[in-house]
Amino acid sequence: MLKTPLLISIILSVFALPMLAQNNMSFFITSRGPGDGAALGGLEGADSHCQSLAESVGAGGKTWRAYLSTTGTTGVNARDRIGSGPWYNAKGVKIASNVENLVGDNNLTKQTQLNEKGEVVNGRGDNPNQHDILTGSQLDGTAWEGEGDTTCNNWTSNSADGSALVGHHDRTGGGANPTSWSTAHGSRGCGQANLERTGGAGYFYCFAVD
Repeated sequence: MLKTPLLISIILSVFALPMLAQNNMSFFITSRGPGDGAALGGLEGADSHCQSLAESVGAGGKTWRAYLSTTGTTGVNARDRIGSGPWYNAKGVKIASNVENLVGDNNLTKQTQLNEKGEVVNGRGDNPNQHDILTGSQLDGTAWEGEGDTTCNNWTSNSADGSALVGHHDRTGGGANPTSWSTAHGSRGCGQANLERTGGAGYFYCFAVD
């Protein structure tokens, strides 16, 4: 028979495993957006949202950045904002070892792209479908260089007239690149209702840079 102190130690270690995984987490999909469509407060507001959600599950000791590109003279590429990897989800599963692996042959699936709580995010076939993840990025994680709005005015607009490139976290659906987690198609508007109507919810990817 196990002695009481040893039994207590085993029980505590079992309950500590989920928290340990979340403390080591370096990637997640937001469990909620700010609530105003793609108007995220720019990159600063999006980064702050990532940081806040990470803090809510005990992973706030890292510096978190949103995987979002911006355009224009001061535009940035999402891939240049997120550090060098490797990155792990809330369950401790490695989703990519470095940037090239992330945008190439990676472990990003519906089952591995969890939110900060370690939950699977709704995809195609779920109710509601929330597989459109805001990125404003091309397949290689760089910003769009052509004409038109691809970032909802650099993440400041909730207008029905704008658009943002979105990826499919479940790697399925429609669009020019339906299996891409980074850039499947453009959104039909930037407002919360616009995003929800076409399979999104204003979610985005967050990565720890350190």
